[in-house]
Amino acid sequence: MKGRLVIWGASGYARVVADIIRLAKEYEILGMLDDINPERRGEIVGGVPVLGGREQWEEIRRQRGTHVIVAVGDGAARLRLADFATANGMELATAIHPRATVASDVSIGKGTVIAAGAVVNPAVTIGRNCIINTCASVDHDCTIGEGAHVGPGVRLGGHTRLGKGSWLGIGAITCDRIHIGEGAIIGAGAVITKNIPSRVVAYGVPGRVIRKVGE
Repeated sequence: MKGRLVIWGASGYARVVADIIRLAKEYEILGMLDDINPERRGEIVGGVPVLGGREQWEEIRRQRGTHVIVAVGDGAARLRLADFATANGMELATAIHPRATVASDVSIGKGTVIAAGAVVNPAVTIGRNCIINTCASVDHDCTIGEGAHVGPGVRLGGHTRLGKGSWLGIGAITCDRIHIGEGAIIGAGAVITKNIPSRVVAYGVPGRVIRKVGE
C-alpha cells in the first residue's frame, strides 16, 4: 500500500474512482469529502463513508491520511481542490483501472484517473488531474492539458492537443493533429475536423463553434 487516501467528491463519478482504487489495491480508502453537502456525513457511497466537508481536514491528517484524489467532473474545480490539498500537506494519487491499456512510455500527471477500457497509446502526455473516461481512446503523440476531461467513448486521433480544462462529451471524435483550446466544450458525438479555439462550445458533424462558454 502506498498510503491512506481520501476521495474528494461523493457523486457517481466518485463511486467509479473508488472502484478503480479498490481494484488497483494501491491505497487504503479512508472516505469521501463533500464540500457542497457536508450534512451527508456518515452516508455510504459505493461502500465508502462520507466524512463531511473540508472541515474534516485535520481529522483526516490525524488518521494518517496521506493522499487525495479529486473526483469531481468540473475541471477548474478539480484543479482548485487539488491545489488546496497539496498546499495542506497531502499528495495527489493517480488511479488507473487494471483493465485500461496504457503504453509504457505514457507520461501521466498526478491526480489523473484512467477508467476501465480506456486505451492510451505511445508518446502521449497527460497533465495532472485529467480524466480519461470509460472506453476512451487516446492515440499516439497526443497531449492532454491539465484538468481536461476525455469523456466515455471519445476517440482522439494522433497528435491531438487538448487545452487546459477542456471537456469532450461522450463519443466525440477528433481527426489527427487537431488542437482544442483551453476550457473548450465539445458536445457528445461531435466530429472535430478543424481546430477549436479556447472557451467555446462546439458540436455537430462536422463540429463547429456554436457559442462562447457561458453565453
